[in-house]
Amino acid sequence: MNNNEEKKSGKMNLFSRLFFGDNRDYIIENLTLLVDSGMGILIALDSIAEGSNSKAVKKVIGQIKSDIDAGSSLSEALRFSSIFSEKSISLIKIGERSGRLTTNLKVVSEQQQKERLFNSKIRGALMYPVFVLVVAVVVGIGIAWFILPKLALVFLQLRIKLPLITKIFIELGVFLGNYGSWVVPVFIVVFLLFIYFIFFFNRTKKIGQFITFHSPIFKKIIQQMELARFGYLLGSLLEAGMPIVESIRSIKETADFYNYRKFYEHLEMSVEEGNSFQNIFSNYKNINKLIPSPIQQMIVVAEKSGHLSDVLKKIGAVYEEKLDETTKNLAVILEPVLLIIVWLGVMAVALAVIIPLYGLIGGIQ
Repeated sequence: MNNNEEKKSGKMNLFSRLFFGDNRDYIIENLTLLVDSGMGILIALDSIAEGSNSKAVKKVIGQIKSDIDAGSSLSEALRFSSIFSEKSISLIKIGERSGRLTTNLKVVSEQQQKERLFNSKIRGALMYPVFVLVVAVVVGIGIAWFILPKLALVFLQLRIKLPLITKIFIELGVFLGNYGSWVVPVFIVVFLLFIYFIFFFNRTKKIGQFITFHSPIFKKIIQQMELARFGYLLGSLLEAGMPIVESIRSIKETADFYNYRKFYEHLEMSVEEGNSFQNIFSNYKNINKLIPSPIQQMIVVAEKSGHLSDVLKKIGAVYEEKLDETTKNLAVILEPVLLIIVWLGVMAVALAVIIPLYGLIGGIQ
């Protein structure tokens, strides 16, 4: 591929990535089944393209095939397509290096299914709280933009002493009445950019991860999600015969959260030096915040007894169940927080309006 073709492909696939949806999982799942049956990668890709009615799938597979024909590995071709997640590509790349591509493809396929199910549960749990919050914000902006300027005009004509909260609302109302047509859109854009850079941009998302990891509600979800992934991936890779250092490297390269990635880096280096899990856990600072003490003990005992892969998979299964229960209760947990936020907003507006009216009535009497 020349530079112009790469730029064109990347621009096209940026939009494809947003709307590719289940097709990404379809390609990996079918590629896993076909390669596991002994079929070559190029023939398997042809078979997947022929079995799909999606033009997007055919186009992506055509790009992957052309990259492989040009000398790229499967993981490199998947990365060039800009469709597949870095986690999946890292696992496939390690599978290619270790000669266990089929095993890692199976792990990627199963992990995608688990993540798809988890993301679906999270979206379902957050739908109601987000809807309530969005409605509250829209109503608040509407009041501030359309009603406060009129109230400000009324209160400015009254010769009574106004409380501080009313003065603040008057200034806000006057300001929005004059500049709201461009201030409100700019505020929304700046807010969305702030969320993007704090939580999604690669160079700064550590800030968002720090915030979420230290919040009581989301810390539990992050820990359960990471332990479910850690137990399943490490247990599956060890069970398939992959060396423990390579297995830990796979988890490290696919970790989303900085705290866990840092721990996996330490774990990889320590295991490579010959240290046991017991020594690693006892010497790593704040390990209990990442992995609860009972889980540490289970892993240590399993390592000594030679049943590490089985115990890790059980840990993964247990935390999947816990994660499922937590996501079911997430809306119930967030509802009181949302009610408090909405109540504070309503009370602020009510006090700003009612207190001057009481002052006016007292003056008339």
